[in-house]
Amino acid sequence: MSSIAAFTASLPLEQLKHGTLLTEEGSHSGRLYVLEKGRLTVLREGVILATIDEPGAVIGEMAVLLGTPHSATVRADGVVSVRVIDDAMDKLGDNPELALHIATLACARLNATSALLVELRRSSGGRDKEQALLGRILTALTASPKSPPPRPRPLRSRMHE
Repeated sequence: MSSIAAFTASLPLEQLKHGTLLTEEGSHSGRLYVLEKGRLTVLREGVILATIDEPGAVIGEMAVLLGTPHSATVRADGVVSVRVIDDAMDKLGDNPELALHIATLACARLNATSALLVELRRSSGGRDKEQALLGRILTALTASPKSPPPRPRPLRSRMHE
């Protein structure tokens, strides 16, 4: 699988000033972003969840793949450069290799999150309140969504192009 940087090298580059919002919780953009350089802060309901500073990191994939609003606000922490993938769902449909890359990233995040939750559950011992909350989180990670995600567009056959 070629790198995400190779795929995005020809895409528009957006420069963000410190404090600029790349995504805003609850908004729709239909875009994916790939970090070229800089540092981003991820917030949900005002709580800092993570910082992203690894070139090639993908931002916005959950909203695009699920067809939902952005679940978090992503803010530039200093000067940031990102590649922009407009109409991202269409681009994923046109490029199975990119779609597989994004799916692999999402699965790796889910795997790391569930492993950390198991570790946290073991370390919380018999504290009922913490055990109940962790049980709810682990169940949420493995449960099917209440409404099915939107169906992806069929992949276009490359044989007819």
